[in-house]
Amino acid sequence: MSYVLGIDIGTYESKGVLVDREGKIIAQCAVPHKLEIPHRGWAEHDAEATWWHDFKQLSQTLTHMARMKYGISADEIAAVGVSSIAPAVLPIDIEGNPLRKAILYGVDTRAEREIAALNDAIGEERVFQIGGQSLSSQAAGPKIKWIKDHEPEVYEKTYKFLCGSGYLVYKLTGRCVIDRYTAVNYAPLFDIHTLEWNDETVSCTTEVDKLPDLTWSTDIVGVVAARAAEETGLAPGTRVIAGTADAMAEAISIGAIHQGDLMMMYGSSTFFILTTDRIMKTRELWPNVHIVPGANTLTGGTATAGSLTRWFVDQCLGRDKGSGETSGWSVEQAYIHMAAQAELSPPGSNGLITLPFFSGERTPLHDASAKGMMFGLSLNHTTADMYRSLLEGISFSIRHNLDVMRELGASVERIVSVGGGVKNKLWLQSVSDICQVRQAIPEVTVGAAYGNAYICGLALGWHDRLEEIDEWVNIIRYIEPGSDHRDVYERHYAIYHRLYERTKDLMKDL
Repeated sequence: MSYVLGIDIGTYESKGVLVDREGKIIAQCAVPHKLEIPHRGWAEHDAEATWWHDFKQLSQTLTHMARMKYGISADEIAAVGVSSIAPAVLPIDIEGNPLRKAILYGVDTRAEREIAALNDAIGEERVFQIGGQSLSSQAAGPKIKWIKDHEPEVYEKTYKFLCGSGYLVYKLTGRCVIDRYTAVNYAPLFDIHTLEWNDETVSCTTEVDKLPDLTWSTDIVGVVAARAAEETGLAPGTRVIAGTADAMAEAISIGAIHQGDLMMMYGSSTFFILTTDRIMKTRELWPNVHIVPGANTLTGGTATAGSLTRWFVDQCLGRDKGSGETSGWSVEQAYIHMAAQAELSPPGSNGLITLPFFSGERTPLHDASAKGMMFGLSLNHTTADMYRSLLEGISFSIRHNLDVMRELGASVERIVSVGGGVKNKLWLQSVSDICQVRQAIPEVTVGAAYGNAYICGLALGWHDRLEEIDEWVNIIRYIEPGSDHRDVYERHYAIYHRLYERTKDLMKDL
């Protein structure tokens, strides 16, 4: 019997699974870590102390569990696949040492000036023609330019700029690669037509030699080297696939890969991947390829979601920085308590409306200067109203993305939801009620790590087609939209839009 190992590095947590050929999970575990925010608008991870540390701990734990419980040796693990939050920007030197902490995806909004500079140098229309999208805080290219402009000593020493999964692949194999799905988010450097780095836009940003080799996610790009084997518990020679971004691996894990399928990921932010029949150029969302040639996606994401609810719970209940617990409760218990309190607040949160832009906003606004707001506060409001309003505000931002997809003519035929947020019944119901959509919830919600295991199987030839993931996925329940509160939600959604439009100029002054 052969097995595959899937590991995912998230914003606040890393997960790993060991899976057999039929999709049965043999072992799984998770490791928490911190998101570092050294300055307002920044978001970083320590690649060595977080990404590689978590990978080593997960692989050691999983191989130990498999050996002790089932007698499975490391030699029986046929391949390992990785994913991570994306796009991230990590410069490494010629010896592979990180030169600074990794700059993370769209929640890091430091490169506004670099976005403007690249638009001026290349031309906004030309940027759009080449990459199929406009520059935003999600784009990795401006963050590379930020390092070049603000940390020239780091830039000069940089051998390669790697993404999160790319750094793990490098640590395992010594190769510097990036999968094309992730590379699209390295705008304006990637050409969505040729699926290669674009010489014209690269020359305005960095040097092509500093960029990793392009691959497809299912490519086997190397094998586990001897030193990496010692550190991880994997057998030397274990095959390593190129990997991908966490959201894509998550979509695969729940079978949201058919045309018209939309993956809705409830994580630190919300992320959407809609499988489409063509590249849909738009300035509001992010067109992309898939993990295999010939397939396409339309993607989007908010800047906050779980990170916002976590912030609120921590502020209201008090978080112990040493233990990581909140008022003597575990994080999970704290969430359960706040969700129960929010149930006491009626739909509409007693007239309280939240703009959830506590870290700017990604799609469809692309406004790094956007600020959070609780509108309508009075002495009658409670923390229960505030928490429910946060959930409804996030739900409004989700609806805004879905509205734009429909306006573009994209067909959303099925929504499959996944991520830590699916444990929050009130949040799920708020999204269904506000967006008037049905959500399918799968039995296995391990997430991206499970998707990585399936991608390994594709790379090994265990599966012939991506669609065979259906054999691994079992939908166990649906969240149906209610109609009892449509009037209040429609009224609040209209105010939500007007609040942003009327205050966005003021937001830039803060």
